[in-house]
Amino acid sequence: MSLTADSNEHWEWENSSRSSWSNWSVKELWAYRNLLFRFIRRDFLVNYQQTLLGPLWVVLQPILTLVVYVLVFSRWIGVDTGSAPPVLFYLCGILLWGLFSDLFTGTAFIFTHYSSLYTKVYFPRLVIPISVAGTQLLRFLIQFLLLVAVFIFYAVFRDFSFPWSFWLLVLPLSVLLTAVFAMALGLIFCVLTARYRDLSNIVHLGIRLGMFVTPVIYPLSLVPSGIRWFAQVNPLSALFEVFRYALLGQGVFTMWQLLYSALFIIITFFIALIWFNKQAIRLIDIA
Repeated sequence: MSLTADSNEHWEWENSSRSSWSNWSVKELWAYRNLLFRFIRRDFLVNYQQTLLGPLWVVLQPILTLVVYVLVFSRWIGVDTGSAPPVLFYLCGILLWGLFSDLFTGTAFIFTHYSSLYTKVYFPRLVIPISVAGTQLLRFLIQFLLLVAVFIFYAVFRDFSFPWSFWLLVLPLSVLLTAVFAMALGLIFCVLTARYRDLSNIVHLGIRLGMFVTPVIYPLSLVPSGIRWFAQVNPLSALFEVFRYALLGQGVFTMWQLLYSALFIIITFFIALIWFNKQAIRLIDIA
């Protein structure tokens, strides 16, 4: 009996060593949507198994970070947060930066963490980074409920007036662009860290330094005008400022800066997709 396949036979998918710049398919990703949702559920649950407090760590982590930031930067250093209460100011920055840093680092090491899965089972390679993004966005939504609860406390007991405005509609866009930028950088670095393991140190160092060139612990208005352009080159700066402006009514940004951030992030994302798509098949054996 011959085991040779008919060359004219139609195959739904085929494993090969060939790579392409554009062989990813939205239709194929949609066909694996159940696997994607299972990854998101598994990643979220596994992170809190065999822990004392379980999923409570989702909100305890930003709360503990908030306590440190308020004590150090508000009480001891005296960073001026303007008319916004320091607790609300820092909590906004902590949540958005947490989304970016966790999504970036989670995506940057997928070939290291999921190498056994990539080499044994076929599925679209983008399923893993998308599942990481889904998990982190789910964490962010839960943490955002904490932010809403703190806002209600300040509105009831501290007479804080919520600045209802059009910019609330832009709030989801700033979160989405932040997540897309983190995923784009993660897709680029996951290829690099698979080839050169020592670059993992660059990833962790970059996250630590990136927080200081992004208005997380300070408002952009405190940056001297002579060097403010350096912070504004960072596409995250305008997103953090508009996020706080929508919630607190204060922030320094222009429409041109928002447009620059959006275009920069979208272009970076498509470049990252092309780069990841071209290199993913080659890296399976290396990882």
